[in-house]
Amino acid sequence: MELLAFARGQALTFSVAVFVLGVLWRLVGVLALPAWRDFSPPREGSAPNWLSAIRAIFRKMIPHRTFLKEGMFTTVNGYVFHFGLGVVVFLFVPHILFLRSLFGVSWPGLPNGVITGVGALTAGSLLVALAYRLTSPVLKLISRPNDYLSWLLTFLPVATGLAATAHVGPRYETMLALHILSVCAFLIWFPFGKLMHAFLFVLSRGATGIRFGHRGAQL
Repeated sequence: MELLAFARGQALTFSVAVFVLGVLWRLVGVLALPAWRDFSPPREGSAPNWLSAIRAIFRKMIPHRTFLKEGMFTTVNGYVFHFGLGVVVFLFVPHILFLRSLFGVSWPGLPNGVITGVGALTAGSLLVALAYRLTSPVLKLISRPNDYLSWLLTFLPVATGLAATAHVGPRYETMLALHILSVCAFLIWFPFGKLMHAFLFVLSRGATGIRFGHRGAQL
């Protein structure tokens, strides 16, 4: 019980503080960079910057038709575990109650059986992503410890959460504490690793879209 109290108390408070301050620090650091200025006139008929940015953000969610066949598997699998994570985090009733304690708002959740199924699918999808990374010559070549640590710290909360709900492993209180501690590790690492792409992809794609749109290029 002492481990569970520590996980719910000091560990969670510290990790949330690191997450919030770290994300703000990264975002401020990016937004404070000197703006890139293109002194050339925009191509005739080019879209406004805001429209070019939005187009780039959403169009890049689907591979270009040239790479559609080769990239479809990784794209679909990526959507599976990203969507699954969103469902488990935001539609599991205990998670909703926790978020309500932080922000004072709540919403309806899904039945536990549905969440368990989605969680299992998410865990399987993450394992498939790791296997593909380890067997793809290109991905294996460009992968760094950051990639594997980010994967591990994403997988552990899902795995420990499934184990806790299924009462697998140590007693429930211990498993719940391990689940919360794995979430704490995820939150602490988030601003400093590649998980930060959850925020930065909007800025990077938007900037790319503006630059290409200025030149009249189609993304």
